[in-house]
Amino acid sequence: MTGQLDLKALAAATGGKRAKMADPSAAQRATGYVLGGISPLGHRTRLPVVLDASAETFPTIYCSAGRRGLEVELAPTDLARLTNAVVAPIATH
Repeated sequence: MTGQLDLKALAAATGGKRAKMADPSAAQRATGYVLGGISPLGHRTRLPVVLDASAETFPTIYCSAGRRGLEVELAPTDLARLTNAVVAPIATH
């Protein structure tokens, strides 16, 4: 399945008016991870995570494990629980 992030839907899911992609260097500083390896898990400080609702249709999903080329497989419910994620339809398919 492929899709594209819908920034308006992301803003709505987080209660904001607008959303935009983070500046790459700011994302690296905020997460402590290198670009291409930014994980939703293990940030220096807890950051908001939004998981597309379509993830719940799969028994497991993959996400970055903190390094380029390293991924972790887990149930979407576990990812949502571990990150305190908001689950919402934020992608167009």
